[in-house]
Amino acid sequence: MTITMYGITNCDTIKKARVWLESHDVAYRFHDYRVEGLGADRLDGWSGNVGWEILLNKASTTFRELSDTDRLSLDENKAKALMLAKPTMIKRPVLDLGDRILVGFKPDVYQQAVGGLK
Repeated sequence: MTITMYGITNCDTIKKARVWLESHDVAYRFHDYRVEGLGADRLDGWSGNVGWEILLNKASTTFRELSDTDRLSLDENKAKALMLAKPTMIKRPVLDLGDRILVGFKPDVYQQAVGGLK
């Protein structure tokens, strides 16, 4: 199984998650969606898996810079369009395990999900 981590290189949470994976000898591929992009099909799959509300990082600088109108009148289609246009609004990291995804980084969740994959 190939594990793929999605995010952006300079994110502190991504750095912590990468250190955790590497220190636990978990092989993974890193996909920087600032460089490699992110397709609508993949975002739709994630949204169907965990919900757009989980994926949208309302604490991100990019989200906070939106107009009040954009922030307050969100629905699934608008949120997906915003995340595709500005992927930094996606909560990081997204860890694709093949059969499921994990959003965000919590060491105990990573341990439970990938600890036995080594």
